Amino acid sequence: MDFTFTEEQQAAAEAARGVFAGVAPDAVPSPALTRGAVADDFDRALWARLASADLLSLLLDEEFGGAGLDAIALCLVLREASKVLARVPLLESSAAAAALQAYGGPELKSSLLARAGRGEIVLTVAANGRTGHDPAELAVTARQNGTAGATGTGDQHGAGGPGQPGAGEWVLDGVQTVVPWAYDADFVVVPARTGDDRSVLAVVAREHEGVVLAEQISTTGERLGELRLESARIADRDVITADGAWEWLRALLTTGTCAQALGLGERVLAMTGEYAGKREQFGHPIATFQAVAVQAADRYIDLRAMEVTLWQAAWRISSGAPGALPASGDVAVAKIWASEGVRRVVQTAQHLHGGFGADVDYPLHRYHAWAKHLELSLGPAAAHEEALGDLLAAHPLG
Repeated sequence: MDFTFTEEQQAAAEAARGVFAGVAPDAVPSPALTRGAVADDFDRALWARLASADLLSLLLDEEFGGAGLDAIALCLVLREASKVLARVPLLESSAAAAALQAYGGPELKSSLLARAGRGEIVLTVAANGRTGHDPAELAVTARQNGTAGATGTGDQHGAGGPGQPGAGEWVLDGVQTVVPWAYDADFVVVPARTGDDRSVLAVVAREHEGVVLAEQISTTGERLGELRLESARIADRDVITADGAWEWLRALLTTGTCAQALGLGERVLAMTGEYAGKREQFGHPIATFQAVAVQAADRYIDLRAMEVTLWQAAWRISSGAPGALPASGDVAVAKIWASEGVRRVVQTAQHLHGGFGADVDYPLHRYHAWAKHLELSLGPAAAHEEALGDLLAAHPLG
């Protein structure tokens, strides 16, 4: 079997390294020294460079100006982005666009995808539910409400586009918390549950009647949003009802978050190695001490386990290949390693750096804050182990 990346995937990673080469992880104020958000917007200049390098349209088909690549290519790029703590909604916008392409209607796709691939509009996903721990699709209810009529209150895209007057509509009510880049995105993809217990995806304009945002601040210092939907009327063509759409999007978002955790962990371990090789104690670099070397080696093993489980999950999502367990099993294993692994890596790094690791003029504390955000986003490993156990019980091996 050939486990190497394709030429196209390697080219995407190489392009990403070029774009992120000049990005400094400390370009914004430290979250440890800032009350509120560290910035009012994401890095728009970097976003433009990503668009110029065609890295915002990796997963889109050629008809929408994309490269037609897969989740593996996206994860390779996300891995590079997290090494420099890139402040861009690359994962959310790319995953949302991919879901719209895979499951959306022709009018919705023609209205949004090409613009998203060029970076002209930004998409995000409300994937954390009401509390951050409950299923996101249960936090919002969706009910069909006949036709929009002459008022056209479901219109989000302008005359003649999706949501135009006369189309059927849905009414959404509920709350989604910690929505990433909520104040910067043009559209939010919101999972919701219907009265007959089906999951749907609604594409909701940020500035839409019935949409209320409240500011929340992440451990990274980035501005998140609590999204409240108060009888928001969304045109029928802006709601994706295809079976499996939300589950597929959720798996892609999770796998992308695992890629971010891997890239961050790799950079932190590299920083630790550089520091331990220069810091001397008793006349020798501390890297030569067995206690230090063993801890670093353990974290290297964590990273390699994070990597192999990541690529397994990304491959299952990309290929749709059958397995002993559904693809959600592979995603659960990747989440277990990423959630636990990234925490162990940054904690060991802080320990081996000593007091220097807490210095706000040194970037390690920023990586620690981002790692905590990723860990919380992925959720506790115990919950994923329980989900994996349920899958094993339902799909006996052998």
